[in-house]
This record gives sequence, structure tokens and C-alpha cells, in this order.
Amino acid sequence: MNTHSLTITDNRTGKSYDISIQYGTYPNYGASINAIDLRQIKTTKEDFGLLTYDPGYTNTASCKSDVTFLDGEEGILRYRGYPIEQLAEKSTYLETAYLLLHGELPNVEQLQNWRQHICEHTFIHENIKKLIDNFQYDAHPMGILVGSVGAMSTFYPEAKNIQDHACRYQQICRLIGKMPTLAAFAYRHSRGLPYAYPDEKLSYIGNFMSMLWKGSESKYQPDPVLEKAIDVLFILHADHEQNCSTSSMRMVASSYSDPLSAISAAIAALYGPRHGGANEAVLQMLKEIGSVDNVPNFIKSVKSGEAGRLMGFGHRVYKSYDPRAKICKQLAREVFAVTGANPLIDIALELERIALQDDYFISRQLYPNVDFYSGLIYQAMGFPVGMFPVLFAIARTAGWVAQWQEFLLDPDNKIARPRQIYCGHEQRDYVPLDKRE
Repeated sequence: MNTHSLTITDNRTGKSYDISIQYGTYPNYGASINAIDLRQIKTTKEDFGLLTYDPGYTNTASCKSDVTFLDGEEGILRYRGYPIEQLAEKSTYLETAYLLLHGELPNVEQLQNWRQHICEHTFIHENIKKLIDNFQYDAHPMGILVGSVGAMSTFYPEAKNIQDHACRYQQICRLIGKMPTLAAFAYRHSRGLPYAYPDEKLSYIGNFMSMLWKGSESKYQPDPVLEKAIDVLFILHADHEQNCSTSSMRMVASSYSDPLSAISAAIAALYGPRHGGANEAVLQMLKEIGSVDNVPNFIKSVKSGEAGRLMGFGHRVYKSYDPRAKICKQLAREVFAVTGANPLIDIALELERIALQDDYFISRQLYPNVDFYSGLIYQAMGFPVGMFPVLFAIARTAGWVAQWQEFLLDPDNKIARPRQIYCGHEQRDYVPLDKRE
């Protein structure tokens, strides 16, 4: 008997089936069966075969990936095997982006060339700037980002040559390089400010800050503490396995669409409040609580079901403390030393303190996630809440293009086509309009 298999007995027919089990790097975490193997389980020869029903893909692996490892039970997040804690402390966003794409950390020469290639693509076509100009003055920056990234596919038709390695690399550099520019232009458009063009002498993050906040000064000098904070936050958000936006990007990529269109779809998925808008919901919750004195009563109302969910706690994957949240908590202290404390931080700390001692939340595995503190940090820096998902999108671009490249090079890749369980009418005949009751 094959011990690396699953024996399924169909009680409808009495037949048994031997289904092979496959393993990933971590057998206890990545054991799986091929869903198509279930199709052999039939009651008759005409039977379509057994399907799995999994709304939200809560227990369905859509791909094999080497990019990110996530163990929600233990609170582990690694990029290409490197712990997120080490990368946040020692790396930079551009170096981490290189790691995600190439699988290894760069040497000095590789990193220098990588930075140069990204820098060459920071400017955007003037006609894209005109496109941004034509958005309504109060248009959401995320909507502008969705439209402008999608429009870029018409400016670079060669992006459709996705099987060409050199062309793929150019689009990757183009997306990582231009995303901060598009985001900064969307921000300044919403503020009615003239656009500030890229400054190639600054770092990737420093240049982004300059495009956001440069005034009349001839040279913008980013605050090193805030520059480092944004860099770390971008590292924390660079990739997170097969989440909604990454899965959306992979699904669009499966049709062999160009990467600009696929990333635009990912941004659209991130636009939703269930995904990229979670840290905004945390701020709204903290504002509604109002003061530290109100936290105990708020906790009681959450437990009784009167106040809804405790925003920023719990995660689809993490069943322990999100490792990114621990980093954000320390990062908040460093940022507030420069900007002054966000008045909501005391409420957040008290909320966390009480919740982590309460069996109600512990038994439900509700621990702070990355959104609990990231919004507080961005708000302290002066970002409006509409920019929060935009910042998320810039950071996640490295993960998106790494996952896009991995998908194209995967010999098992297929066009995405989920099955359904049909629950509608059986065949019925058309009734003329004058005969219908």
C-alpha cells in the first residue's frame, strides 16, 4: 500500500479510490492532493465526477510558489526563506524587491545595477500626466492609480511580449520604477498641487517623499527616520502569499495578458475595503472609541456583538500575533519621536493590552495584524487615509511582479477557469410573452 496516499471510499457505490498525496517544503504545512484526481469518483460513467466546493479558496492551493512562506499558526513570514524580521531590520525595499524577483540577495554590483535600472524608469510619459489631470479634482487616489497603470499598457505595447525575458525584465523595472511617481502625482492632483518630478539623486523612498512633499525648495531633504520607516513598511507589505490581489493578478496573467493590465487588476482588488482599506477601518474605530477610558466598554460591546468586529485584530491566515504587527509597533515609537505621537496611539495600546489578556479574543485567535499600527504611522506622517491603499500598492508591486514572473515560468500554468456547483433550473421550454402568468 502507498503510505503517501489517501484512500477514499464512496459510500454511494462502495468503490474505493487511492489518491496520491504531494508534499511541499514543509510536509506538515503543504500536503495536498490533485483536485483533478477526484474527478474519477463517479456514480455512473456519465457522471461528471466529484468536485470540491471552497468559497473564498480557504483550503485550495492554486499554485506552487517559492516566493513567500507563511505559517499563520506560528506567526512566521519569510521572503525566499529570509525572516521578515531580519529583512525589516537590515535590508531596504529595493534590495528586498530584488530578492523576491531573483530568489537571492544581490551582491554590491547587482544591487547597484538594479537600482540604476529602476531609476531609469521613474519618469512617466507626459500624456499619462495629462490623463491624471483629467480626473475629477476629488477623485480617489486609488482610482487614479488603477486607471493610470491600466492605461500604461497602451503606451508600451511591447509589454505583450511576455515570453521574451528581456522584455519581461523591462516591464518589471518599469512597474517598480513608475509606481511611486504615479502615486505621488495622484496625491498632488488631489491636493491641487503642481507635480514634482523624480529626483534621481535620492533613494527610492527619498525620491518618493520628494515627489509627495517637495515645495518651493530647490532640493528636498527627506527626514532619515521617516524615510527608513516608509522603507520598512514597504518591506512588510512587499508580498504576502496568495492573497486577494495577488490571486487576481495571477488569474488575469493566466490569459497571458500584459503585466501592466494584470497589475492594474491587482490594484483594483486591493482597492476594496476588505483588503487594502483595513488600516483605515482601524483609525475609524479608534476615533469612535474616543478615549482610553472608553476602551473597556468598547471591548464589552464587541464581545456582546453590539459594536461589530474589532478592526485590526485577526487574519484569514494568522492565528497568532502577526510578525509584521510587532515590527510596526516598534516603528510607531520611532516615527512619533519625530512627528509627535498620534493621539490615537494610547487608545490602540490600551485596546491591545486588554484584548491580549481576554480569553474571548485569545480563544478566537484574534491578535493584532499589520493594519492595527500601520495606519497610525502613515497618519502621523501626514498621509490622508485615501493614500493608505496606494502606499500598499507601491509596496506590493514587487511581490506582484515576482508572482507574475513565477507564474509565467511555471510549466504547470494554465488559464484560470474555476468550476461551479450549478443550483439553477433544469431544462425548461420558452413561454411566449402573452402566455406568461
